[in-house]
Amino acid sequence: MSYFPASFNRLAAANLAAQSAEQLSLAAVPLVAVLALGSGAGEIGFLAAVQTLPYLLLSIPLGLAADRLPRRTLMVLAEGLRAVSLLVLLAMVVTGAMTIPWLAVVGFVGAVGTVAFSVAAPALVPALVPRESLGRANGRIELARSTAFAAGPALAGAMVAWLGGAAVFLLGALLSAGAVALLVRIVEPPRPAPPDRHPLREMQDGAQFVWRHEHLRPMAVAGVVWNISWFVLQAAYVPYAVRALGLGSEAVGITLGCYGAGMVLGSLLAPRLVARLPFGRAIQFGPVVSVFAMTTMVLTLLVPHGALAGLAFFLFGAGPIIWTITTTTLRQAVTPHGMLGRVGAVFLTVNAGARPVGAALGGVVGAAWGETACLWLALAGFVLQAAIILACRVRSLRVLPA
Repeated sequence: MSYFPASFNRLAAANLAAQSAEQLSLAAVPLVAVLALGSGAGEIGFLAAVQTLPYLLLSIPLGLAADRLPRRTLMVLAEGLRAVSLLVLLAMVVTGAMTIPWLAVVGFVGAVGTVAFSVAAPALVPALVPRESLGRANGRIELARSTAFAAGPALAGAMVAWLGGAAVFLLGALLSAGAVALLVRIVEPPRPAPPDRHPLREMQDGAQFVWRHEHLRPMAVAGVVWNISWFVLQAAYVPYAVRALGLGSEAVGITLGCYGAGMVLGSLLAPRLVARLPFGRAIQFGPVVSVFAMTTMVLTLLVPHGALAGLAFFLFGAGPIIWTITTTTLRQAVTPHGMLGRVGAVFLTVNAGARPVGAALGGVVGAAWGETACLWLALAGFVLQAAIILACRVRSLRVLPA
């Protein structure tokens, strides 16, 4: 049995605590807003939009910071910022000072910490583990994220119902503080001093590196198409499930929860899959499974049953998480260490930018032609993203490239 270095184990544990704190707050804020302030869909949509802005506005600048500053330091500051935002939310609940604008401001601040953590953590992993262990290390990182994604919303809902929103924000702040305590004990190897270049030029270098690389460019394009297709489905699913499948709110929640269960299973299976398949085929696995998942969802047009919808979301969780693990590993392997933050930020930015496009497209198509048209459009998008990956040179990789 092989073991990871102690610093990576601390990073993995800190990642679990940080992701859990994030998922708790993301689930609790809209619940508290609805229950305490009587907020409707417009206010909740506004809160969600504000919380996604840091991904679009700050991913690349924070990626540059991850290449210029010690990554451990950036992550400590990021998680500390999230802990402060959760304590402010706690104080707002306790004092009754909550308003939608202030929830949006505090949510934005917390999301800034999330973005900084998200670009720094993958950039730090290659410095802590041997190259041949990158796949397993990324699998462990994603398993933590999947576990938090699957359990966080359910735990937040139960705590809000039984203990109130203050308890959720207190637990989230304690988890973030625990993550900080783990992060400060990481020993980050020294890096060469960054070149003395203009920050805009360095950010441009990261984008050009992705666009010119024979493997990274198709991965980025496929990721954009995947995210647009996914959010077209997200825009249509809940009304479709209620009207066409006849599901109640509890059943809809169960089908959506299958996504998190699939993520956990996919994270557990990823190391075995990568070990048994040529590396390029392992990368293709996620996009192909996405096509099968969406086909399963389309089959509910013929067999309108919630079990099929749940299976579709389970496949959406299990396949794409393997894509995330394998593509992150490839990105880490082919990117110079001094550019890891910027290159990761490019992927974060384009994927985040695709989400509102998909949501808007799903809304327009759904309003004009109904939820059924959204399902067919999403299927076409998932077929396209699979075709991009199946046609590119990634398929020829048997092992990680030098």
